Amino acid sequence: QVQLVESGGGLVQPGGSLRLSCAASGSIDSIYAMGWYRQAPGKEREMVAAMPSGGSTNYADSVKGRFTISRDNAQNTVTLQMNSLKPEDTAVYYCNAVIKTTTRGPMNYWGKGTLVTVSS
Repeated sequence: QVQLVESGGGLVQPGGSLRLSCAASGSIDSIYAMGWYRQAPGKEREMVAAMPSGGSTNYADSVKGRFTISRDNAQNTVTLQMNSLKPEDTAVYYCNAVIKTTTRGPMNYWGKGTLVTVSS
């Protein structure tokens, strides 16, 4: 009933920038938090940036000052602007949202992920 679709991943050189976008669709009543997680090969999934509906933001220490999360509540989208990318940012990036649908209470939803590769 709910889909999260990411876009914007790819290959970028160290120091470069990428912009990830995620659009939520389906029988959405309300969206609470939206955010981005990532999982590098051989590592656990970790929170990158999160944005509750109130407008505050949370960032992993490793990305503070380089990544910026933003939401468009009217469009049900969340964006992650990634600057000064480093090889250690290489990972599959997942969109995450807590969504209340017209038939179910708030649940956690995940996108399928988009690969970001930072390499020269």
